[in-house]
Amino acid sequence: MSDIFAMRRANGDWFALEDGGRLCLPVFHSCHDAFMARLRTAEMLLFSPIALDAGLLAEIVQGKSQVDFCLVTNPFANLKNGSPLPQDQLASLIRSDTPPRRWKWLSRPWS
Repeated sequence: MSDIFAMRRANGDWFALEDGGRLCLPVFHSCHDAFMARLRTAEMLLFSPIALDAGLLAEIVQGKSQVDFCLVTNPFANLKNGSPLPQDQLASLIRSDTPPRRWKWLSRPWS
């Protein structure tokens, strides 16, 4: 699993392109790629890269049956040239929203 980034505004809006009447949300392999794409696309200047997790993915698709995802591998190319990415495949790529296991240190109270 690795981080996958999407662009979100401070008010909670997600950056998406309209393609044939459907919304296409571009996602990126790295924060750097997302920032590079942002430099080329004026509409993205108010958006910041956010690492997606299962909770955010559910928030994006909630109530929106017509949202597609595209994986942008070249941030310098047209965003519409990204590879289509089915939602279930995207879900398998992102980190889960459960926190990672941490070691519990046993402490001995001083007596």
